[in-house]
Amino acid sequence: MTTDDVLAEVGPRLRRIRKDREVTLAALSEATGISVSTLSRLESGLRKPSLELLLPIAQAHQVPLDELVGAPPVGDPRVRAKPITRQGRTLYPLTRQPGGLQAYKVVEPQRTAEPDPRTHEGWLYVLSGRLRLVLGQHDVVLSAGEAAEFDTRVPHWFGSTGEGPVEFLSLFGPQGERMHVRARPASAK
Repeated sequence: MTTDDVLAEVGPRLRRIRKDREVTLAALSEATGISVSTLSRLESGLRKPSLELLLPIAQAHQVPLDELVGAPPVGDPRVRAKPITRQGRTLYPLTRQPGGLQAYKVVEPQRTAEPDPRTHEGWLYVLSGRLRLVLGQHDVVLSAGEAAEFDTRVPHWFGSTGEGPVEFLSLFGPQGERMHVRARPASAK
């Protein structure tokens, strides 16, 4: 459906809503401050609807603007993206919009791996298990409930401590913002 098709349906919808509520053009004019002639032209399709006109009408009828313009339903808000396996990790996408901030639940199996620091934009929060984070000169272990925020332009690596699997949430974004590490050192076990 084109924009012109959608706009052509607004006038009849406005008339139907007004008549269903048994409101006269004069009463709607008084409630909205829009002249009777403008309201009549909107309903007959002789005037294109604009936000400036539709917002007061929606307020007067106490309906969402979507109802006036016949916006399609948003649909099922649940994210049902399929898991992705990368380098032995399983990533469960928690967002579905391309670009911008992306959230993942990550499951890292129990294993011992040699750190291979990289850079990217992001943040992480440990759900269960213990996560080893190597960040520049720091080597820290995070437990369930701990989060790490850091400047992701600093080379870093994270993975299992080798003691068992670890599950964590990770956010990846387009900008590497300055952040701080909030975790205890590995030596403070």
